[in-house]
Amino acid sequence: MMGRQAEKSETTRAALVAAARELFAERGYAGVGTMEIVNRAGSSRGAMYHHFKDKQELFRAVYEQIQQELIQRVTQEMAGIGDAGPLAAFQVGLHAFLLACLDPDKSRIGLVEAPAVLGWQQWRELDQQYALGIVTAGLQLGVQAGALRCDIPIRVLAHLVLAALGEAGLLIASAEDPDAERLEAERAVLALLDGLRTDQG
Repeated sequence: MMGRQAEKSETTRAALVAAARELFAERGYAGVGTMEIVNRAGSSRGAMYHHFKDKQELFRAVYEQIQQELIQRVTQEMAGIGDAGPLAAFQVGLHAFLLACLDPDKSRIGLVEAPAVLGWQQWRELDQQYALGIVTAGLQLGVQAGALRCDIPIRVLAHLVLAALGEAGLLIASAEDPDAERLEAERAVLALLDGLRTDQG
């Protein structure tokens, strides 16, 4: 009985997150009411407040789900290139990230809405929790392989690269032609990376 109740509870939570994600992507956080989320999820207000203390906490769950999916997508793409080397893996990861910025939910919720809804501090902490690790690891592998030179702490460089990726994503999210902007943003970030290459890169 307890197992069935837990499963039902998780199903309800997942439905609320899925409904909120759709609506936030369509109209943004401010344009969506809690009852609309509840109705789309086929749930109840009581069930929603059982899982989330308020709409902002539900938004955070949506944002974290998007971040988890994005990291999984990037790491899978990077792992798929085999032994092509750390720079190739970094380039593939960059390409996967910027392609994801074309998805309406990832661009609007993850890039445009999240800093305002969660507040800069909480958004920054989550961004670092999910994205900073993979950027840092990619840079470390490049330096260890002798493909990248780094005269400053990798921690600092990783923060700057992560900031560049965030700005690239915002350019794509706000562009009239997002795909063309993605190509230009990818070229620009790769040009920055080229400045760190050694002769072995």
